[in-house]
Amino acid sequence: MTKTVGIDVGSSTVKCVVMEGEGQEARILAKISERVRRRNPVSVIRECLQIVLDQAGLSRADVDYIATTGEGELVPDRTGHFYSMTAHSRGGLYLEPEARAVLDVGALHARAILMDDRAKVLSYRMTSQCASGSGQFVENISRYLGVALDEVGELSKSAEKPEKCSSICAVLAETDVINMVSRGIAIPDILKGIHLSMAGRLVKLLQSAKVDDTVLMTGGLSADAGLVAAVEEILKDEKRDYDVRTHPDSILAGAIGAALWGAFRHRVLKERGDALIGDRGGIEA
Repeated sequence: MTKTVGIDVGSSTVKCVVMEGEGQEARILAKISERVRRRNPVSVIRECLQIVLDQAGLSRADVDYIATTGEGELVPDRTGHFYSMTAHSRGGLYLEPEARAVLDVGALHARAILMDDRAKVLSYRMTSQCASGSGQFVENISRYLGVALDEVGELSKSAEKPEKCSSICAVLAETDVINMVSRGIAIPDILKGIHLSMAGRLVKLLQSAKVDDTVLMTGGLSADAGLVAAVEEILKDEKRDYDVRTHPDSILAGAIGAALWGAFRHRVLKERGDALIGDRGGIEA
């Protein structure tokens, strides 16, 4: 059975999966998500690849196709590369078969991708260059507040009186946070205000993409329970009837999609090669 590796190289995190099979019947054999921080990205990629191969009990020779997405040009031994939105839509459909849109919230930007039931990208909308709707912004704020990144979501959900935060740009929003701290606003209330501000931007993004069906959140912030709750709250307040969902493997959507497209391409290339050999009477070109 076909074995593929999918590697999604983001601006802050490397995601890597090993998959066996093709399409919705494929299964994940190994997976990892590793933050780059201040390390050499190429070293992190190689480390992640070796870890998932070891977890799956495979060697490089056992893999039929290494597919990349994102900043995949950093992967020296890739077989092929896939456009990021194409990979995220395919991975989103694999994780949530009812999804007809993906809301990808990464370290530097967010985008809404509209797709059909075969993961074909129909349209998309992306946030502007401002970082106030991104994972990097949340990380900067959590560092300033002295809160661990994996604690942000639950703290936000515990807020009692959310303090509104500027959604115009990251600089103004960070200034708001500094003022809130000086006024003694509770950290959960600050975080909830930030999440509501971000959620408002994300909902507007979905609206501009004309999303009206099930949406799967992907990217690093899909694991932020506070942001997810804020998006749900905004949708409820605005009486929007589409359903925004998450999955435990949402952060891996790009890598999963790359691996699935890699399996498909491998099969097509193999079928073409077999047909060529057959046409030439069994003599390989």
